[in-house]
Amino acid sequence: MRTRYPLAVGVLLTALALASCAPAAAPQSSPTAPAAAPSTPPPATVTSAPEDETAPEPGAAPTCDTIISPGTVDALKSQGWTSMQEEFRIGETVVDDGLMCMWADFSTASDHGQMYAWGPISEATADTAMAGLQRDGWLLSQDGDRTYFTEDPAYAIATDADGFGMTYEFGDGWVKFADTKQGLLLIEWQG
Repeated sequence: MRTRYPLAVGVLLTALALASCAPAAAPQSSPTAPAAAPSTPPPATVTSAPEDETAPEPGAAPTCDTIISPGTVDALKSQGWTSMQEEFRIGETVVDDGLMCMWADFSTASDHGQMYAWGPISEATADTAMAGLQRDGWLLSQDGDRTYFTEDPAYAIATDADGFGMTYEFGDGWVKFADTKQGLLLIEWQG
């Protein structure tokens, strides 16, 4: 663990520890009750990307600046925030070639930040990760061919307008993560 960013890492570890302590819940489509208002600011609102922005080169590796929309990167940087890249893990499962990005102002101690992650994932690794999330009490929902696992809102540090906190989204050969379900919409990387 790095000592340069103890608060950001501590917030993430606390959130994951609380989520793993949640009692096992039966799969359901949405949380049963929204949690209290978030203690952190909502994700930056972006209406459109600047005209001069271009998409990453085909075959380029994902970075913290490219997995989310260019407008979101600009909004975060305009607040003085930078990103810190970490290994993308889903519980004890490592997502090879994936990355977890924590955006915050690391020059000052604060609990304000946003997390975004993306990674390619095999079917076998996805099955293992999803089984671990379900075992640990994360709430399962489906939307078409997408599978979502959201932390129990009773244990969420912050939630979006619909009451969803940290959420994983599993698609065909990839997985995303954000600190709220609405935050997943800002992850544009296609791989």
